[in-house]
Formats: sequence, C-alpha cells, structure tokens
Amino acid sequence: MNLTDDEFDSLISRAMGELPQHYIKGLDNVAVVYADDPDDYQRQKSNLQPGSLLLGLYEGIPLTKRGAGYTFVLPDKITLFKNPILAVTYTPEQLFEQIKRTLWHEIAHYYGLNHDDIHKLHL
Repeated sequence: MNLTDDEFDSLISRAMGELPQHYIKGLDNVAVVYADDPDDYQRQKSNLQPGSLLLGLYEGIPLTKRGAGYTFVLPDKITLFKNPILAVTYTPEQLFEQIKRTLWHEIAHYYGLNHDDIHKLHL
C-alpha cells in the first residue's frame, strides 16, 4: 500500500477519536507524532534486534513515575512508525486497526502499564 503522510496523520487522528476518550483526555504533556522509521537512537533505546520492526514508541515519564517536581519538562512523545506499520498490514482495514492498536499500546505505557498489563487490557 502507498500512503501519504497526510493520509497516515488522518488515520492517527481517526484512531485517537475511536479510542476510549477518558484515556485520550488524560494525556498531559504528550505529543503524538509519526515518522517513516525509527532513528538510530530509538532503535538503540528499544533494544531493537536486526530484522525486528518497531511500530510505535513511547518516550517520556509515565504518570506513575511523575512526582511533585514534574514541572517545566519537555513533552513526552508517542511516535508511530509508518513504514513498519505498512509492512505488517495488507488491507486498509488492517492498516487502521494496527494504527489504533499501536497507539493504544503506547498510550498505555504513558499510564505506566507494562507489556503484560497492556495485553490483558487489549482493545
């Protein structure tokens, strides 16, 4: 599938609109962005092995780790990676569902959930 950046951005916005809004409204100091692929720093930080794909990444301080001194900090960042997501999907419906699932996964990290917790709460 070919997908422009504007189309990918539109799908991310649509997915945000379909996720439970109490989670979306609770996002504080978080930027949701996209990139074609993870950069070298993101690959290293994620311990990404050769041949592995990274669909999304949360970078920041989860709510469960924020204390009283959490002020004047740069926004946390959730990044969705377009090319890896396209690599694991074959239809427009699969694409949208993968974007939504990846976005939910990264938002869950913001709320302090680990991978086991996320899989239990999977949408």
